[in-house]
Amino acid sequence: MAKPKVYITKEIPKEVEDYIGQFCDYEKWSGKEKISREELLDKLVDKEGVLLSALKIDKELLDHAKKLRVVSNVSVGYNNFDIEEMKAHNVIGTNTPEVLDNTVADLIFGLILSSARRISELDKYVKEGNWKPEDEKNLFGVDVHHSTIGIIGMGRIGEAVAKRAKLGFDMEVLYYNRNRKHDIENRLGVEYCDFEMLLQKSDFIVLMTPLTKDTYHYIDFEEFNMMKTTAVFINASRGETVNEKALIEALQNNNIFRAGLDVYELEPIDSQNLLLKLPNVITLPHIGSAVEKTRSDMAMVAAKNLVKAVLGETPPNIVPELKG
Repeated sequence: MAKPKVYITKEIPKEVEDYIGQFCDYEKWSGKEKISREELLDKLVDKEGVLLSALKIDKELLDHAKKLRVVSNVSVGYNNFDIEEMKAHNVIGTNTPEVLDNTVADLIFGLILSSARRISELDKYVKEGNWKPEDEKNLFGVDVHHSTIGIIGMGRIGEAVAKRAKLGFDMEVLYYNRNRKHDIENRLGVEYCDFEMLLQKSDFIVLMTPLTKDTYHYIDFEEFNMMKTTAVFINASRGETVNEKALIEALQNNNIFRAGLDVYELEPIDSQNLLLKLPNVITLPHIGSAVEKTRSDMAMVAAKNLVKAVLGETPPNIVPELKG
């Protein structure tokens, strides 16, 4: 019996590739640059499954790849999926939740601490030979411990951040979510809060909502104007959840104290983007899960999702909108 044909669009660990090879006849992209749209369409003509990250899955692709049964994302987010078209074409979409939760939560806390105590800014200050004893007050940051953190989006990563905040830094933890999480409230002692109150009360605001049509520019001019002038804003979700023009204005006018970013509206970020010129923002290159073990684990989860689907079994991580 012939093995199902699948395509791998990105480099993955050898053991993950070998696992796929046990069950599937696979091809993989080996170019240094990201696979082109034309090449992807050509390769998917006879494939039943594809393993990828971020590449757009839309009507054009699905009309072209008539044998396709599953798209396995090597990520938690899946805003690259056109959900309605995938439903119409009866194509399963999967992601890789849970495996990266603690890794991303660690990075978020790194951004919180670095922003609060101005670590990257003051590292540059020292290395450029600017350290003067009389500048002492100009080097002040803000405390993290015993402050208030507001988490927008209490999913698994949000919960991991809340645990670090509550148990590690004695912070008051507020959260806003579409649905209240009574179990987390009881277990960690966090407090549900309406959206506007969270923005007004929090010393640190962490945005962890997925990107949907409802969360596009979720944080805009109005929202930044509600925040404390001493607030630190952290975004490690998706860049388009924030209006960058509003964020830049808030930073330029000192309407907020600092920002820590791992994501942007355009990635890679444009070299002329004003965020790169401002001293009161930390800019990371979307490295939320960028730890070798975590990325390897994510690839294996994605591979198992892919294999189960092409073998006619139900993969464990179908995205919620495509279940059933």
